Amino acid sequence: MGLIWISQILRIIEIEYAIAGQIFEIAIATIFALPSFINPLIPFLILVASFSLNNKLNSYNEIIIIKQYLSRRSVLGLYLTSIVIIFSIFLLNNELVSKNFYAKYKIKELEIRNNLKLGSPSNNEFHIDQIISIFFEEKKDGTFFDIQAIIYPENQFISAELVQIELSKSNFNLVFEKGERLILNDKEKSKTLFNKFTYPITNKQYEILLMDKEHYNTFELLKHKTKDFKFHGHNNIFQYFFLLFVSIISINIIFLHQNKKSYIKNLSLIFFIILIIQIINSYLQYLLNNSAFFNIKYYYITLIFLISGAYLFIRKIIR
Repeated sequence: MGLIWISQILRIIEIEYAIAGQIFEIAIATIFALPSFINPLIPFLILVASFSLNNKLNSYNEIIIIKQYLSRRSVLGLYLTSIVIIFSIFLLNNELVSKNFYAKYKIKELEIRNNLKLGSPSNNEFHIDQIISIFFEEKKDGTFFDIQAIIYPENQFISAELVQIELSKSNFNLVFEKGERLILNDKEKSKTLFNKFTYPITNKQYEILLMDKEHYNTFELLKHKTKDFKFHGHNNIFQYFFLLFVSIISINIIFLHQNKKSYIKNLSLIFFIILIIQIINSYLQYLLNNSAFFNIKYYYITLIFLISGAYLFIRKIIR
């Protein structure tokens, strides 16, 4: 989980930007991203949890006692209840929670990226490269109050009640209100009063919000016009079946009772098989997007055979 957090922080800030004034906002943004990255890990977390629980039960011979006092119907009821709870949490997070949080994450990420492109105010000063310096008394959101500014390329000196940062087309604008402007350069020497003065920063393009796959639920992905979005929807469907597969295996593992040597060997083999299935699924997704001969029908047929074979093999191990 920590690696996911770090990777998202690095993705937002990029090495070339200074982050001293943005670290709290970055931390908040990455929290919004976490639900989207939990779901792919859930099957493996369930598997590891079943290993751990089984090890604890085996250590005190509790599995033998449980099998003696629980009927087959009770065990089956426990299986089904656990699977329903796990699947419901996974479904809710995948289709609703993660989508809402991811949308907030992308907006926050975009805001941070655009702010970092301009720079971070500190000590009541705001410097945008060698373009402009703003000295202010107070800052609230994107507005600076009681300001003095120097625009270096034109040798302009501005005193104003406030300046706001706004977006126009693909650039940033600085909008000064109720102030005085002094120009001292080779072309012009003047002093003027203004109610509103807009200065465009044309060499700083802001990023716009693009809707990616994580913004959409499974039904929306399947109806999407773009091919790779549709294939991602089919991948979501596979992940539901994959979760059921892993849940059934994991619940069986909890009640597994074997000698220590076979136990460690078999659990390692089970984990490897399940990991390989996800790797193969990733490759099949690649084929869907890049091969003219591999289609959705072949995708599902391949995965059905793969999971069926894996299930039969694992069942032999955990008997």
